[in-house]
Amino acid sequence: MSSEQDLGITESKQHNTGEWYAEVVKKAGLVNYGPDGMSGFIVTRPRGYALWEAIQSELDSKFKATGVQNAYFPMFIPESYLEREKDIVEGFDPEVAWVTHGGHDELEERLAVRPTSESIIAPYLAQWVRSHRDLPLRVNQWGSVVRWEATETKPFFRTKEFLWQEGHTAHETHDKAWDETMTRLDQYADLYEDLLAIPVLKGQKPDHDKFPGAHKTTTVEALMPDGKSVQAGTSHHLGTSFAEAFDITFSNKDEETQPAHTTSWGLSWRALGALIMTHSDDQGLVLPPTIAPEQVVIVPIWQEDTKGDVLDYADEVANDLADSGVRVELDDRDERNPGFKFNEWELKGVPIRIEIGPHEVEDGEVTIIHRPDGESITADRDNIDATIQDHFDGVYAKLYAAAEENLDDSVREADSREEILGTLGRHGGYVKAPWCGDEECEEPIKEPLAAEIVMCPFDDEETVGDDETCAICGDDATQTAYFAKNY
Repeated sequence: MSSEQDLGITESKQHNTGEWYAEVVKKAGLVNYGPDGMSGFIVTRPRGYALWEAIQSELDSKFKATGVQNAYFPMFIPESYLEREKDIVEGFDPEVAWVTHGGHDELEERLAVRPTSESIIAPYLAQWVRSHRDLPLRVNQWGSVVRWEATETKPFFRTKEFLWQEGHTAHETHDKAWDETMTRLDQYADLYEDLLAIPVLKGQKPDHDKFPGAHKTTTVEALMPDGKSVQAGTSHHLGTSFAEAFDITFSNKDEETQPAHTTSWGLSWRALGALIMTHSDDQGLVLPPTIAPEQVVIVPIWQEDTKGDVLDYADEVANDLADSGVRVELDDRDERNPGFKFNEWELKGVPIRIEIGPHEVEDGEVTIIHRPDGESITADRDNIDATIQDHFDGVYAKLYAAAEENLDDSVREADSREEILGTLGRHGGYVKAPWCGDEECEEPIKEPLAAEIVMCPFDDEETVGDDETCAICGDDATQTAYFAKNY
């Protein structure tokens, strides 16, 4: 049995964010840390995996509605396949885990545990594409990858093995590949805003931080309450570089052979880290009803002489909600008092609690409590399914509004290095400034604060004036850059 001390969150989100986060993910029953000697790996518990399944289901349906088919490729990649990427990526040196033996026998060729799958998927796209009639070709893979991170790890945000999806497509033209790139970016933004209650910024990575070999990398960025940005999903227009390296060619309508224009795009369970960090509080996990494994918990409150009536009434309410598709839990445990149950379900992040005692039974009502702010509302028992749906919308709106306010209040402008450093140092968040496009002008910000350019708005969204100069070097500005610390 859990004790009261086990249930309590002892760290402060505001003052000890890292320790607070680690406590929430463990005590809310989302993860355990991996075995001794396997630092950076986690065990995802059923409640944690249910959150990933909700993201997977949402994205999978979006992908399939836009012509994507799922496939699966080996998790091991021959070293010679990775070597082919060196033709594209100068200094290619991924944090790869290698397999050197099968059983007792040493392998003739080392196998990489996939750090990403371009080099194993591209050769098969080359086999499958022959004619313009084969295009567009769209495949997606759900799986895990391994990157032997040397930096400090944090569940969901940064682990050596992580779950994700990666989509790969091939197209006839540059513009069609760009449309594909933006379609996936928009789907990622919709996922955050419609499922996770997190507003995001959309833009592109600076050229020096784009995916190696890509023509352009686009990103959705989410701001966390501690002022750091999360790269929440990326979509890459790869141009023809991978097609040329892996011979992904097709004959066009004039029977001429030309390289395909390819894309790749991915979202990982870092989205879960953003979800937890954004909404949760010092009482524990907070989840929007769209993704919560249990959307409603019913806590009956009785004395011995009212127990039967209260439990019968609570059971009827639970059945009505379940029949309408609500994920509902009736907590009728005898051995726990209502206060303990309230704390436990708050810790687990259930969006709505329904309390039912003898007064509710007598009056034909229920008492509804919102998890994010403790708001209490008395509602009629009749049409409880429709009532709860309205309250789901209300809870979601509260979570989104709080995250949106944090984002709106945390985008500031600067026109000098000193202003950028001072604003990031005091407030965190995003500082947008005119930039010349030179990577060297990022260093004076990265060196003292470990901040960097996380995003540049698309050209048609925030253009710089003819007379604007780079905030760092004073040369003519070519674009706007968003500087931030990040996860």
